[in-house]
Amino acid sequence: MIIKTNVSALTASRNLLETQDSLSRSLGRLSSGSKLVNPSDNAAGFAVSIRLDAQISRIGAASDNIGNALSFSQTQDGYLKKVAKALDRMGELSMLAMDNTKSDTDRGLYNNEFVNLQNFVTSSSTRDFNGVSMFGGNSFQVTIDSEGAGFAYSAINLTTATFTTATANTTNLTTTTNAATALTKVKDAINTLASERATVGANQAALNMYQEQLGTLKDNLSAANSRIKDIDVAEESTNFAKYNILVQAGTAMLSQANSSAQGVLRLLG
Repeated sequence: MIIKTNVSALTASRNLLETQDSLSRSLGRLSSGSKLVNPSDNAAGFAVSIRLDAQISRIGAASDNIGNALSFSQTQDGYLKKVAKALDRMGELSMLAMDNTKSDTDRGLYNNEFVNLQNFVTSSSTRDFNGVSMFGGNSFQVTIDSEGAGFAYSAINLTTATFTTATANTTNLTTTTNAATALTKVKDAINTLASERATVGANQAALNMYQEQLGTLKDNLSAANSRIKDIDVAEESTNFAKYNILVQAGTAMLSQANSSAQGVLRLLG
């Protein structure tokens, strides 16, 4: 019998350390919910997961940008609805002022309302959204994916000659002739406004499609990332129970291996 080197104890100790290490890793996975507690658990998978996490975060930011652009567009359309209503009323007033049975006094009253509506349309053209002009005719880019690609948001312009002419001081209802001229200008403004609202609708339709696309992509990337790093709790719980039993058994066997050499003392006695 050998007493200087207890091979059985050394082997039992090594096996116990390996099992304790496995138990510790299993405990870390269960407590974190991730298979990738350390890069060494799956080096390639760890790198892929980091890239996917970063891309998912960028997709979330791009989705926020599209949401802000949609809010911008919806605010634009809200103003344009009121401008359309004002122009409709201006056209109606122009028609009323063309009636030869009306006196100049009557036309003066129509003109007062007409001027107020002109001022309303003019003031609407200066509105902005978070410091960005909504009707100044400036287009801009909306980021629509995780790589920074952009969608050209078509500009809306209420400062063109069509609108400024319809709202100019020279456009009034003081005479039947002026009223007829005003009607022509207002009709041109209404036609242009209809095109502008169609442009807003096209912008919204495109942005909604991009946002839906980002939502689908984010779901798919999240699922792919989950397959790489998320643990199967049932499977890992089974492994944890196995390693826990092995640690207890290894501890008992190490104790047994350490005490087995004591039989030599009986020979020496």
